[in-house]
Amino acid sequence: MTMRAVVLEAPGPPEALQIRELPIPEPRPGWVLIRVRAFGVNRSELHTRFGLAEGVTFPRVPGIEATGVVAAAPGGEFPIGQQVATMMGGMGRTFDGGYAEYTCVPAAQVIPFHSTLDWSILGAVPEMLQTAYGSLTVGLDAQPGQTLLIRGGTSSVGMATAVLAKDRGLTVISTTRRPDRAAVLTALGVDHVIIDDGEIAPKVREIIPAGVEVALELVGTPTLPDTLRATAIHGVVCFSGLLSNQWIVKDFYPIGYLPRGVRLTAYGGEASDLPADVLQAFLDGVAAGRLTVPIYRTYTLDEIATAHVDMEANNATGKLVVLP
Repeated sequence: MTMRAVVLEAPGPPEALQIRELPIPEPRPGWVLIRVRAFGVNRSELHTRFGLAEGVTFPRVPGIEATGVVAAAPGGEFPIGQQVATMMGGMGRTFDGGYAEYTCVPAAQVIPFHSTLDWSILGAVPEMLQTAYGSLTVGLDAQPGQTLLIRGGTSSVGMATAVLAKDRGLTVISTTRRPDRAAVLTALGVDHVIIDDGEIAPKVREIIPAGVEVALELVGTPTLPDTLRATAIHGVVCFSGLLSNQWIVKDFYPIGYLPRGVRLTAYGGEASDLPADVLQAFLDGVAAGRLTVPIYRTYTLDEIATAHVDMEANNATGKLVVLP
């Protein structure tokens, strides 16, 4: 039995992502075979294609997440046909990931759910929700009534964070570099949209003179100092993303780098950081019309190179989803 999968033989351009026929993986006890119905495209896979990701061996089926149904679970962890999501844990790096019709992953990183939402919506959720939820809770400990700055607001995680934050009763300020995308953020419920010209701290303080209480940095190290300057004393900045593909602070001198009294933390999570009840509650909220899943567009497996071109060019407002 074979399946269609995307294979990356070595780092390269989008065209390096080749469709191949591969054997369907055979799960051993403790692993779960998933029939992939949808998967999100992430900047992590862009870094893999660039050759920047650590620990990747080639050739490799990329993809750090997938949603679908259980096709086999030799250890009996899940019934056949159970809807599941999976992410991280070495997917698409140390073992083959979600860019395929089937993927085989450790049972510990499989999250069950029940939903009648379209797979195009379900495929957008796992990694995006895990990062947004973890950044708000673990990274920022954001509380109702606080003001949140999202630097990189039209990214999928930025938009998902805005949705969660508004549902939790926060005031949200989001940034975008393109004025034509402001309406997208406003439609999500963002309270204030700032056009990012590289220096937004003065604009933030025009709205909140003392600075925001919590801030999510999704662009990377080029904008981090300015985000810190937009944050109040005793406020917290969480570094969770690197849309700029730059994540190292060179010659870091804390006293000179950090504004007095502003706290800097970071967040990066695994499947275990997205509890099943949190995923289920989010999907139920979407089904009820209370919450929104920001999707840019869907692609077929044959269009994977196009999806990477769109991601690399920052064309997307929201999540890119592939339906294999």
